[in-house]
Amino acid sequence: MNAPDFSCVVTSAADSTDAAALRASVESVLDQSLRAVEALVVLPTDGDAAVRAAAESLAGLAPDRVRLLVAEPPARSTAALRNTGLDAARGTYVLVLGGGERLQQHACRNLWEAGTRTRADLVAGCWSRLTGDGAKEQEPAWQNTLFARSRTLARFTDAPELSVHDALGTGFCLRREALERHGLRYDEDLTHSEIMFGPLAAAVVGRIALVRRRIVSGQAVPDRGPGLAGLVEAHRRVCHVLVAQGLTDLCEQRERAFLTDHLVPLVRSFPELPAAERERIARRAVRVLPECVPEPALLTLAPVERVGVRLLERGDADGTLAAAYALRRRGTVAAPLTTGDDGRVYWQGEEQDPALDVTELGHQHRTFGELKLMNRLTRYEAGGGRVLLEGRLVLPAHTGPGDSPSARLEFRVRDGSRTFVLPVDELRRDATGISWRTRADLTRVLRPLGARDTVWDARMVLEDGPVRSVSDLFAAHDLVGPADRSPARPRLGRAAGDTWQPYVTLRDHLALRLEARRRPARTVRRLVHYATHFRPARRVRQLARALGRRRDRLHARGLKVSVYHSWFLRLPVRKGSVVFESHMGTCYGDSPRAIHEEVRGRGLPLRCVWSYESSPDGFPAGTRLVRRWSWRYLWELARAEYWVDNQGFPQSLSKPSRTTYLQTWHGSAYKRMGFDETRVRLQNAPQRERLQEAVHRFDHFLVRSEHDVRTLARAYRLPEKALLRTGYPRNDVLVAARARDEAEGRLPRPALAGELGLPDHRKVVLYAPTFRGGPGKRKRRRLLLDAARFAEHFGDEYTLLVRAHYLEAASLPVCPPGTVVDVSGHHDVSELLALADVLVTDYSSIMFDYALLDRPVVLFAPDLDAYAAERGSYFDLRAKAPGPVVATEDELFRVLARLKAADTGFETKRRAFAEEFGGYDRGDAARAVVDTVFARHVSDVRTGEAGR
Repeated sequence: MNAPDFSCVVTSAADSTDAAALRASVESVLDQSLRAVEALVVLPTDGDAAVRAAAESLAGLAPDRVRLLVAEPPARSTAALRNTGLDAARGTYVLVLGGGERLQQHACRNLWEAGTRTRADLVAGCWSRLTGDGAKEQEPAWQNTLFARSRTLARFTDAPELSVHDALGTGFCLRREALERHGLRYDEDLTHSEIMFGPLAAAVVGRIALVRRRIVSGQAVPDRGPGLAGLVEAHRRVCHVLVAQGLTDLCEQRERAFLTDHLVPLVRSFPELPAAERERIARRAVRVLPECVPEPALLTLAPVERVGVRLLERGDADGTLAAAYALRRRGTVAAPLTTGDDGRVYWQGEEQDPALDVTELGHQHRTFGELKLMNRLTRYEAGGGRVLLEGRLVLPAHTGPGDSPSARLEFRVRDGSRTFVLPVDELRRDATGISWRTRADLTRVLRPLGARDTVWDARMVLEDGPVRSVSDLFAAHDLVGPADRSPARPRLGRAAGDTWQPYVTLRDHLALRLEARRRPARTVRRLVHYATHFRPARRVRQLARALGRRRDRLHARGLKVSVYHSWFLRLPVRKGSVVFESHMGTCYGDSPRAIHEEVRGRGLPLRCVWSYESSPDGFPAGTRLVRRWSWRYLWELARAEYWVDNQGFPQSLSKPSRTTYLQTWHGSAYKRMGFDETRVRLQNAPQRERLQEAVHRFDHFLVRSEHDVRTLARAYRLPEKALLRTGYPRNDVLVAARARDEAEGRLPRPALAGELGLPDHRKVVLYAPTFRGGPGKRKRRRLLLDAARFAEHFGDEYTLLVRAHYLEAASLPVCPPGTVVDVSGHHDVSELLALADVLVTDYSSIMFDYALLDRPVVLFAPDLDAYAAERGSYFDLRAKAPGPVVATEDELFRVLARLKAADTGFETKRRAFAEEFGGYDRGDAARAVVDTVFARHVSDVRTGEAGR
């Protein structure tokens, strides 16, 4: 046989009994689309008989492609078996598979083609790892950066993730000639030798190729508990290699990655481990971790993560368990909190240790009723029908109930429709929490129906007058078991179920499940199962699903679009009917609102209808509302005489021939728009045609300056006759606010300040970043500005209003009351602009509107150059900016700290900016638009007034 292109080494450890895993690995090699591939199966001499029989069977079925090797002398480690395979390999490239790992069908072909094209010594691709119970797989998040594109590296430092993470634990191949030239071997004294082998190989070989394809699936999760010492030793050796090559920065990055990739997941797994195993891991961690957790790396972790790692390092099993609960239930107070002399908040009352500083979680700013408190179940004993439950509710030092609170346990059916209540017999409060105890007769109190209400979740309600705190009963997964069953008496009789089985859910809280343990109940369950699963019952379910699909098709957009064009467009236009929409139905605001209010104020005989996306909240009472994409919405659009919106009615809906479409638009352009966008230029012809057809629906398009004519009108290929040079109606209130400021001053503030609870002595900073996403669902994003740090620096001087883009949602930390307010849900941004003393934005068109107020603007743009290069821009923002352009938070804070001085040099530029980009905003845009677009109805009103 000629030398193969690939030799795939498959090993099975001496203690492995999983013959199916070995068979899956070898079969994935045999199924490769590249045929010149051999499998080298290396087994220990004293391995499991079933594993050996499976290997012999595979070798017998494909003797020319499967070679079976038995390690001589007897190998006691997986590394020794792998070295035996490396010595026996004959292929041009060598690849090693761990137990149960499987190659993708085209893996060897992808690696071979990349190696041949680039002449690389090492070729690597993506791999996926088993998660949870092993039923699902997931690629580590850092692979998205490493394998974002296929590329060739001259040195492994060109891709730091190769050595920072365990990227080369699997999913790569080595040229055999390079393997022999450098004498690369697995360390046989190392438990996790694959962690060391990959980075060592990458450091000594020449060219490296990265392939944007998944190579291996089914990698097992590292045994971080019993194998902790081996993981730590492998990590140390990799760090020594990096330091020896002078790569101390990569070593520091790897030290942090080791915490996030191994120690934090180990902490998270604590609730699933038996108590004895948690103690063993904690004792082992005390021995191996102290020199492996550098303080600088630890302090870069999120607060609860670093707390968990610190407590694990100390060997505190119970404290690590509490931290794990807090990690798995975000925002839960899982340990007593105390405030130090420095004003910082510490976990478990431990002061002076910065790793236990949890101030940024913001728990100290919440009251007893607002906090999510951990209520840990410490004892569950069943005897007959009665059950003894004991637990402890954690209380932070700064808040808690009064001297005589009351408590009760609630068992709620999983769908929440029914609840059974049990009183709590004893409550004992101390400095750090409340211990509680109760004994209840579950058999008598819990009386479910027994048909569908078989799962009940437990929680405790603690009340102190009108204030109540609700907490799930957290428990370790080994706290309850089969010995804790209790008799059950369903209302349908014991044939529906006879036993309450307690268990701990995947969310780590106590629940009860109604089970059938005795013969009558088991017999009834089997009969019910048969009655609902035999052929007629299956046929009934299929018919029900078919009917459900037919019903769903009645609400499908495709059908609605078809009916709209086939039938609704034939309907006559209803004279005077106007459909308004703002930001695709997400709010009642912007220029459509200003036009609507002008119409109402002048009493024009128009029938106004507003669309909403998901909730009608915030729309004025008495307004006709239709839900976007509902049948009524399509009916109103088809019969409307006017369409008015600022974003675009659905592109797939044609405008009726007798309808006038007023597009007010939503802002002047800094970034490239329409057909000037790179994304649009790269679309295919049908996609660009659909965009052009949607734009051609516009009869009127509002512009607020000649800049809009040169940019937006040209980018969307709008004819001159469609342009209305009136300005934006939404900005009329801003022009009026500036005139009022010049005549009367800034006080009193608008009524909105009172609604938001803003004191007069604090200035208001509005932070309104631009939209950074793409097409798709609304996403919650972390802001570039650290709101908690802002509150810490300026909490006494400023209130920060955060306004996320309407297509996004802001993720805000908990801050002191009155320092940071999320106003993303406020419908009309013009009201927020009129309220703000300072605007902080980046590239949002909101800066063009705010300039009309002649108030300070700060442009916080950390990625200005990258954003302009990627998205494109119409002008140099730094040259024309109406205020300081800053790239870091520290610069922003320095500007805000001396705002008056920083703004002095921009007053002239800001006025020129407002004139250039808002020259047509004169304060009468709404009236001008109504007079132009609704001229017939305006003349009818005037004629009527003249007649009277």
